[in-house]
Amino acid sequence: MDGPERLPQGPALDAGELERYGRHMVLPEVGEAGQRRLKGASVLIVGAGGLGSPAALYLAAAGVGRLGLVDFDAVDTSNLQRQILHGEDDVGRPKLDSARESLAGINAGVEIVCHDERLVAANARSILGDYDVIIDGSDNFPTRFLVNDACALLDKPLVYGSIYRFEGQAAVFHAGRGPCYRCLHREPPPPGLVPSCAEGGVFGVLPGVIGTIQATEAIKLILGRGRTLLGRLLLFEALEMAFHEFRLEPDPACPLCGESPVIRELRDLEETCAPGATAGGGGDTANEGNIAPAELAARLAAGEKPVLLDVRNPYEWEICRLEDARLIPLDALAERLDELDPEAETVVYCHIGLRSDYAVKLLRRSGFKQARNLLGGLDRWAREVDSKLPTY
Repeated sequence: MDGPERLPQGPALDAGELERYGRHMVLPEVGEAGQRRLKGASVLIVGAGGLGSPAALYLAAAGVGRLGLVDFDAVDTSNLQRQILHGEDDVGRPKLDSARESLAGINAGVEIVCHDERLVAANARSILGDYDVIIDGSDNFPTRFLVNDACALLDKPLVYGSIYRFEGQAAVFHAGRGPCYRCLHREPPPPGLVPSCAEGGVFGVLPGVIGTIQATEAIKLILGRGRTLLGRLLLFEALEMAFHEFRLEPDPACPLCGESPVIRELRDLEETCAPGATAGGGGDTANEGNIAPAELAARLAAGEKPVLLDVRNPYEWEICRLEDARLIPLDALAERLDELDPEAETVVYCHIGLRSDYAVKLLRRSGFKQARNLLGGLDRWAREVDSKLPTY
């Protein structure tokens, strides 16, 4: 097989389990032996959000004996559009609490292990090392690279998934038997270059498709059946209902699994998803390139008139915007710098401060010494300055 070594047969099934998993066991590719392997197997899911929700639900229903969940976040109302482990009554609760209850309601016979902590270099080996298969349902590049590196160093198969707007990806990485994630992406992208789901949005059912594919791959790896996505990148376009497949080869120059590897220890990468401030608001900093909403509001009220530059997309501009702002979408900014005065103070904003942070860096490199980023974007402005401003 092209995944991990075939796992040993698990414990015997009781009468209730023989009935519960009957539709599995009539499949020759599964049978009672395969179901016992599922019962004896363990899967760790990093993230109890959009991807982790369907993956965890289906793995619990399938009878995987031990499911681990890593998450330290609380349920937010905006999660409910796609994170089906959680419901309205769970808003404000730790995601692991609602996830445990949901999974127990699906299959009380599955052991749920909750790791209520941020996954970092100091704990990644000890957490991941206790599981047979790892599913990456994270939503940021530092965690994604950390999980990949830990799996490679521990010789663990990694089931990868990612989502953005209407598009999703899935693959299986296993260094030494195929490519690892760094064979596809050597290093994380520059901070702010790739918008988060909060910035760019995500089609609610999309993580259901990709997360279910991840669960499928995990089950196949446990059973030792079928052809997995090892060495293949599967792309899904929801609007077109189209799947595309690309062959992935191990990169001989990969710094982790190549011919002359240089990564031998885990390290924490800088949070590429939170430059200057954490997504959604964060704290104020002394960086002259940032300005807090309260400070900008006070200055505007005093009659000051800095240039307000909105770098969001036109459809976002139609939802809400600051008075007297002008719109130049981020992807057009480099070509339209001549429309701006490099000597003027320019306050750049977007939805939650990520695209605007990148735009400020671009402007400052181009001679706009007074360009500043509105911390937390319009989302934080609505919470701290103008509660009547529509949010999205």
